[in-house]
Amino acid sequence: MFQERGIFMNFRKISMILAAMTATAGLMTVQAMAEETGDTCKSYLTGETVSTEIGRTRPIALMFNNIIDAVPQYGIENCGVVYEAPVEGGITRLMGLMEDYKDSARIGSVRSSRNYYIYFAREWDAIYCHFGQSVYAEPILNLESTNNLSGLSDYGETVYYRSDDRVSPHNVFTDYDRIQAGIDVCDYDRSFPDTYEGHFKFAQDGENITLDNGQDAIVVMPGYSYNHARFEYDASTGLYNRFQYGDAQIDGNTGSQLTYKNIILQNCAWQNFDANGYLSIDTVSGGTGKYITNGKAIDITWAKEYQDQDWGTYLTIDSEYCSIPVKQTDFTVTRYYDMDGNEITLNQGKTWVSVVQDTYAGDTVISDDITISSDVVDN
Repeated sequence: MFQERGIFMNFRKISMILAAMTATAGLMTVQAMAEETGDTCKSYLTGETVSTEIGRTRPIALMFNNIIDAVPQYGIENCGVVYEAPVEGGITRLMGLMEDYKDSARIGSVRSSRNYYIYFAREWDAIYCHFGQSVYAEPILNLESTNNLSGLSDYGETVYYRSDDRVSPHNVFTDYDRIQAGIDVCDYDRSFPDTYEGHFKFAQDGENITLDNGQDAIVVMPGYSYNHARFEYDASTGLYNRFQYGDAQIDGNTGSQLTYKNIILQNCAWQNFDANGYLSIDTVSGGTGKYITNGKAIDITWAKEYQDQDWGTYLTIDSEYCSIPVKQTDFTVTRYYDMDGNEITLNQGKTWVSVVQDTYAGDTVISDDITISSDVVDN
């Protein structure tokens, strides 16, 4: 019933036709503003100039373990975009998008999928890397149009390995060569489809987005009570330094603290799938949030592109508590808008997206006081 990747691409071609009919300046993409040469292009992940070999090869979207026994992560510094979202028990899990990761000695540790991360991965046409999955993720992973590398597959040992310096399940890692071998086994395309136009709208070279009328945002805390995630703005670099568990969050390969030019707080409706606490986080229906850069924050809204189009349903996930339809349009990109309805422009550089359960959005802290304690966040 679910045909291969090409059929989903037909829907994307329809999207292009619709976009051409309804195009506005707010829908400008990286592709539209990129001045590509034979050797370089603008990265879809960061908006920065990169080699065409890197920037026009599909990224991976890898599930990083984020409990305290699994830090530091390795290879996360190579991610141009990181998504953080809650899972069971109030902990968070990370999904990092990487286009340039050849230099990572190891990448991980790798953990299992939840259904809502797959939606984000597919927005970027990324190859999704995970070791295990919840039952609610399986129907979406099983779509032929979802390119994923599963550690529980018959080729799993080709892609992933267990280290002896950590205990299971926090010791699953991979690297560039293993991932490439998995892509070969699965015969996935390494290049973007001709219809792909990028995701975020980035500032052009030399342009600096300052959000002059925004709220002061020297400290940003998304409201996660387990790891007390925190960003602190460093005016000398123009970047946000990432902290969690009361300390700097670093990459285990380099020892460097993680830094980001942009932060997006994306508030999402949610419910529990079942009594085990598996979350159904709605990454499709739209909502509110914040865009933060250069020490300032503004209110935003978010919405799926073409969500109002009726393109049918892939499947319905049934459980004891809910029934969830999955439409083709669920996998189109998420657009972020200012309060005047204009698509926001991000500064070039790395972006961290914090997914916040909407009923806990009030726990988010954005402050001009660098001394404010992370202990104020307690769900």
